[in-house]
Amino acid sequence: MTPYARRGVHGQTVEALARRILGGRIPEGATLDLVALQSELDVSLTALRESLKVLAAKGMVDARQKRGTFVRARADWNLLDADVLRWQFEGADEATDADRTLLRNLAEVRAIVEPAAVRLAAERRTDADLAALEAALEAMGAQGTDPAQAVDADLAFHRALLTATHNELLQRMEMVIEPGLAHRDRIVHSHPHSEDPVPAHQAVLDAVRDQDAQAAETAMRALLAQAGRDLDRIDGPADGGPDDTKGTGGK
Repeated sequence: MTPYARRGVHGQTVEALARRILGGRIPEGATLDLVALQSELDVSLTALRESLKVLAAKGMVDARQKRGTFVRARADWNLLDADVLRWQFEGADEATDADRTLLRNLAEVRAIVEPAAVRLAAERRTDADLAALEAALEAMGAQGTDPAQAVDADLAFHRALLTATHNELLQRMEMVIEPGLAHRDRIVHSHPHSEDPVPAHQAVLDAVRDQDAQAAETAMRALLAQAGRDLDRIDGPADGGPDDTKGTGGK
């Protein structure tokens, strides 16, 4: 599904409502006061209803006669939707407890998807795929790369790996992985004591270039383990239990 594009007042209204729901300011089961929201957000009732249709399509709200428009249970939300993921992370400067939980969930997804995907990439990569991976790695290691550029380079590398699988469904996994990866990267790359990401990514690229599927998987697992160490060094293990994220990409 193509991410929802921000379009003027309509896009801003969708995102404002989504973040209130995702952040718990409008709790599950709550009935929305459309008149109050219209006044508070300074939008027309038509614009508000159109915005709610977007959230309804993502499973976040619904409407019933006599009850009105209400927030659905979180179990009904499309948490794999790229916008829902992005709205939860965008604008955060550090990992909150809620972010940590979602980051751990995404890390587990990455640990399942990326090692298997990189095996296919090693077997199927083309010269164009290698060129895309090399360009991303070069950007990642460029002297003076600022945090935003480092994030973009990392995203480009992992996107190129999924593209190199030449599996359309795996390629679409970028929409699930990228929002959480971008958020993790923003935290890590703004911290002075994170490990250099280039050698771990270089090992993945070398194995893919050599078409060594087993080495590629091993290198990817090492990369994900480093990702977990970086975030744990900054944020510490999650409260209430052992650090079960090390070796799986952590956050």
